Amino acid sequence: MPMLYKPAAEGKEVRPPQIPSPGNNSFLGDTFASDAPPEQQIVCGFYRQEKGEPLVYTYHYDEMKIILEVEGEYWISDETGYKVSVSPGDVFYFKKGTTITFETTGYGYAFFSGLRPEGTA
Repeated sequence: MPMLYKPAAEGKEVRPPQIPSPGNNSFLGDTFASDAPPEQQIVCGFYRQEKGEPLVYTYHYDEMKIILEVEGEYWISDETGYKVSVSPGDVFYFKKGTTITFETTGYGYAFFSGLRPEGTA
């Protein structure tokens, strides 16, 4: 099939699955994955970080995120100490090997695309 489609009710409006995190307050789910060998596969989906313990994550792949929603304060920082107060519409590129910290007083919701096999976040 040349084009795949999921309406918001099956994509953006669905809470992503919980991922292991210190406060059990991080959620990520793959919505689509390209039909390619695992080392060339591109995935996309949604990520949600809720208030509580920050998530510190080291990327084993390249990823890009666009922030869709923010409630309260939301910060993203890297291992160098560079820290950004995040707003809807902000776009990020996390290079493979980078360690990123996600923290919020409310929640942050983002769309992502990454160069990794489906289900291996």
